[in-house]
Amino acid sequence: MKSAVTVSLVPEAKSGPFVLWDDLAASCKTAKELGFDAIELFAPGPDAAPDLTANLNDNGLSLAAVGTGAGWVKHRLHLSADSADIRRKAFDFVKSMIDFGAKHHAPAIIGSMQGGWGAGNTREVATGHLVWALQTLGEYAGRCGTKVIYEPLNRYETNFCNRLEEGVDLLKMANEPHVVLLADLFHMSIEEVDIAKAIEAAGDKIGHVHLADSNRRPAGGGHTNFKRIAAALEKIGYTGYISAESYPYPDSLSAAKATIAAHRKFFTAATPKPE
Repeated sequence: MKSAVTVSLVPEAKSGPFVLWDDLAASCKTAKELGFDAIELFAPGPDAAPDLTANLNDNGLSLAAVGTGAGWVKHRLHLSADSADIRRKAFDFVKSMIDFGAKHHAPAIIGSMQGGWGAGNTREVATGHLVWALQTLGEYAGRCGTKVIYEPLNRYETNFCNRLEEGVDLLKMANEPHVVLLADLFHMSIEEVDIAKAIEAAGDKIGHVHLADSNRRPAGGGHTNFKRIAAALEKIGYTGYISAESYPYPDSLSAAKATIAAHRKFFTAATPKPE
């Protein structure tokens, strides 16, 4: 399993759970020095990082994924809105980020851009909007040689899918092979009865993992059992990225160091035995 660390270039997300911030060149240099395989980029839009290719190449890094949440944070767009105009703008924004990521063989993540139902939309109608968007964007991503990653969020952030099992059901509705699930260990610590068992049940539908502890601090700062999680991921044959999406606690460098240490302890050694 490969290591990645989040880099945010979105000032409006300053309180968000991203490890490295603002300076792409410095962030890539830090990622390289600490031994990460890749970065995951949260950018304001597709034109925000013209020097991305050079920074990745100079530091021997890959791009693990690109976030689309700036469409919500900056522009208040989401894919299930009752307004057709907002849905269209949200769709176009995500599509532009798929194009951006595809240049680097990286998938695009749909998390906060999924929105929710209510305030004008019934659950059935809003779910229909989201399923259509996943189908259409997934098909487009496939033509671009990449994928879309759908992220179940905790109950305080969406009233769509909160657990991996619900995400699997949504993917069945979309029926698009280029849409996969994101297993975010922070959200799962809130919503899942047993994180490891939920991972095993989702199996090959999982295409990306976000690494954070139960309190969204870096791995090791809470009470999540990473040994069992690593064993579950081994069991399903997961070989993708374990990408740190945690608060920069107590600061970015310390958080990045704690993350890479946890990755080496749990996700790169021989198959760990669950406790």
